[in-house]
Amino acid sequence: MDEVTVDVLIIGAGPVGLYGAYYAGFRGMSVAVIDSLPEVGGQLAALYPEKNIYDVAGFPAVRGQDLVDALLEQAQQSKPTFLLEQRATTVDIHDDGVTVTTEPSTPGEPGVTVHARAVLIAGGMGTFEPKELPAGGDFAGRGLRYFVPRLADLTGHDVVVVGGGDSAVDWALALEPLANSVALVHRRDAFRAHEKSVAQLQESSVELVTPYEVTEVHGGDAVERVTLEHVETKETVSRDVKTVVAAIGFLTDLGPMAEWGMDLKRRRILVDRTQRTNLPRVFAAGDIAMYEGKVALISVGFGEAATAINHIAPLVNTKWKTTPGHSSDAL
Repeated sequence: MDEVTVDVLIIGAGPVGLYGAYYAGFRGMSVAVIDSLPEVGGQLAALYPEKNIYDVAGFPAVRGQDLVDALLEQAQQSKPTFLLEQRATTVDIHDDGVTVTTEPSTPGEPGVTVHARAVLIAGGMGTFEPKELPAGGDFAGRGLRYFVPRLADLTGHDVVVVGGGDSAVDWALALEPLANSVALVHRRDAFRAHEKSVAQLQESSVELVTPYEVTEVHGGDAVERVTLEHVETKETVSRDVKTVVAAIGFLTDLGPMAEWGMDLKRRRILVDRTQRTNLPRVFAAGDIAMYEGKVALISVGFGEAATAINHIAPLVNTKWKTTPGHSSDAL
């Protein structure tokens, strides 16, 4: 088993983890980053690389993959050690540091033991997998999709998007100019997406089919047709379709970290105003962290990562202050 020794271990290579890696280097710390995925960027890169992000300071809008690329370039200034396709499994906290062991995502590959002075957990929602469309059968990969990493792949398709949250609405709007037709099927009349997105949806050419559910998916080698059922009247209609995009949510899992002894609430890690968990030398930031008044935005996560790293600094070097000073003063 390989061993790595650094000042800070960051668990999660999504946007918040990447920014944390950069900021740790800015404060003079060596850093390693663990992630179970084969590429950096977390859920944003894996599921929404072509989605525009609107809440990052300095960008009126920024494509998800472009944001990840910029964050990686920024993080590389700190020369982090990336330990990809590794899942954090055990933690051992001692007086002057923390030891975390991992297991590989690919069986047969070696795990890693990481010795650090502190840990920042920035694992987003933890590991994730899409909720399956009950009527989807075995059509996954044959016209049934759970995410759309390349919008252009659906150019000219007749598409049914299933769901009522941000992902469903965003994909329906993004596919509108590319697909032959887009219908958004939701079991309720109201949508849970951002108000501005819903307003755009109502002004678009996307057909809103509510309150309906997809009860059957038909086809041979690929999807050809779906049956939709009205939630209240049980009336059914049939619709020819080439692609079904099921955006009905994800199942998330903290995995072995759930057994580390951290205080949890609704699968989130409770932290204080410094982003500390109840475990010594273990901090959390981003979607995985929870405190009173939490606002789950990427921009907030960046601030949480900086807060955590600044409070980790004195644990790494007792001569370092929590307050970093002005970045413009750094040489």
